[in-house]
Amino acid sequence: MSAVCVVTTGHRAGAPELELAALFSSRLGVPLVPRAGLSIPALAKKYGVSGVLVVSARRVSYFYNGEELFLHPSMAKLRISEIKAGKTDWMIKAMALQPGDWVLDCTLGLGVDATVASFVVGSRGRVVGVESSPVLAVLVEHGLKTYRDHAPLELIKAMARIEVVCTNHLSYLKELATESFDVVYFDPMFRKPLQKSAAINPVRLVANPAPLSVQAVQEALRVARRRVVMKETRDSGEFARLGFTRVEGGKSSPVAYGIIEKRGGTG
Repeated sequence: MSAVCVVTTGHRAGAPELELAALFSSRLGVPLVPRAGLSIPALAKKYGVSGVLVVSARRVSYFYNGEELFLHPSMAKLRISEIKAGKTDWMIKAMALQPGDWVLDCTLGLGVDATVASFVVGSRGRVVGVESSPVLAVLVEHGLKTYRDHAPLELIKAMARIEVVCTNHLSYLKELATESFDVVYFDPMFRKPLQKSAAINPVRLVANPAPLSVQAVQEALRVARRRVVMKETRDSGEFARLGFTRVEGGKSSPVAYGIIEKRGGTG
């Protein structure tokens, strides 16, 4: 986490909010400060910080430079609905994902892709999401376990099944046994951001901006039983740099998926 932050509560905080705020403060190793009727900008100025994590009765949000970041699985909900309707989800197709598969998402972010994968693999499968940004990790882990907001039960269950690990993905990959996951997935910050992707802009404020390394892809190939998949913009030079010679995706979409299939793979 590059930004220094503090944790606070909403203006009308009860015991549950105070308890949760204290937990976030402890996990992030940053101060828990009283709201004291201050606005978010005023609070940030008072404590000389760039970011403020706010625990309210409604949700947990991270405010940074006027942007609010919080978990909302609207895109995952839409994609799951389309999958149920028989439409092609290019990520799922690139992964050749089946019920019962194990997926390692090395760049969890807000957990949209992991949620869709979790829905497809079902209760017999497993999805582990690795996130190197402590703020994103605690925010998303909490949201995945607690989100309701009139969501379908299948979405709630898919979110709740995701295991969140806060660490560097290369370090995590090195610790894993060979061929311990069916699919290893990367969705690093695009080298050339899509200007229309307003939902991702707040994520860029706290996410790890580093490009994916060749070593990480090599470790992923060791860990994957079937294939390694990377999401990037269609015209990105990252596919070639990292050895993804097979690239698939919707013809009208600026986003594509690079695939490295292991020996004997199918799909």
